[in-house]
Amino acid sequence: MIELMILGFLAERPQHGYELRRRMEQLHGYARTISDGTLYPAIARLAKAGLVRRATEPGSAGAPRQTLTITDAGRARLLDRLRQVDGHDITDGSRFFVVLSFLSLLPDRAERDAVLRRRLDYLEQPASFFYDGDRPLRAADVADPYRRGILLSARATSRAERTWIRELLDDTTRQDDTTQKAAR
Repeated sequence: MIELMILGFLAERPQHGYELRRRMEQLHGYARTISDGTLYPAIARLAKAGLVRRATEPGSAGAPRQTLTITDAGRARLLDRLRQVDGHDITDGSRFFVVLSFLSLLPDRAERDAVLRRRLDYLEQPASFFYDGDRPLRAADVADPYRRGILLSARATSRAERTWIRELLDDTTRQDDTTQKAAR
């Protein structure tokens, strides 16, 4: 996710490392800080791979600072990463929100829709945080009010997300039909 966030934010505009870290922390959540020990080695790896370019310029307090810019190879890597999103990037809500933050960078609507369909397929599978053997427990099955609260909150969130994805996919289909008719 660190690489995806770095490339995604740099695809929007060149940035200084401290600005990039601030934006990443805002997206990732206050409880998950991004340390210098995480960010700068990741930037160094991306620069070494030719995905990010660094330019040193004078800082406001006299100390030089680096402006980071995504390269064409970095943009290609970002788009490939978004196209191939799967596994934990689909099933983990926090990771998927990072994906969603940059999904509009994919120029092909069909590729964006494919990512959304993978998430929707996952959300439509029966699941729970609590089980009786292999059977997922529903809120009505749980006596503990706090565990029931977890299940009710998760169900409402999942329902809202599924509704949003379906509406977006349906709207996309209508827009494609309208565009094709207009082209004829």
